Amino acid sequence: MSRIGKNPVPVPSGVTVTVTGGLVTAKGKLGETSMTLSDDISIKVEGSEVIVAPARETRQATMMWGTGRALVAKMVKGVSEGYTKTLELSGVGFKAAVQGSELVLNIGFSHDIRYPIPAGIKIACAKPTEIAVSGIDAQQVGQVAAEIRGFRPPEPYKGKGIMYAGEKIRRKEGKKK
Repeated sequence: MSRIGKNPVPVPSGVTVTVTGGLVTAKGKLGETSMTLSDDISIKVEGSEVIVAPARETRQATMMWGTGRALVAKMVKGVSEGYTKTLELSGVGFKAAVQGSELVLNIGFSHDIRYPIPAGIKIACAKPTEIAVSGIDAQQVGQVAAEIRGFRPPEPYKGKGIMYAGEKIRRKEGKKK
């Protein structure tokens, strides 16, 4: 019995969920997203809830039950509230800016890094040392944030680099005389 899968997914007002075969589509104020789920689970929309259940009594169906429910819940949350990851730049002269459809990073290299913003993602720089990545797909938001962080991950000696907001960097002691 899946502890996650047995709970129905609540659908807030303003969001519509439709199921046709294995294709689940969620539409809300922030946009529309769809995903094809496994044939091992059955999905029903009843009132303002989405109920996910295993289609057969197999081990694979039991494993996909909780996964399918979690994916549907992320789709519903994405189209109603959206997902946001915040990155912070730490270092002398490090700054970021959005120019057109590119994120321009000045992070201590001899050249600026120009990162093209993917479709479905919004990037905003409220301050020159803060980057907010937002969108309706949690996986895509996390992937873009990880790619931006990968340009200059934080280093342990001075703590310089691009880090997630609230991330703690384990610091190391420098050279001794």
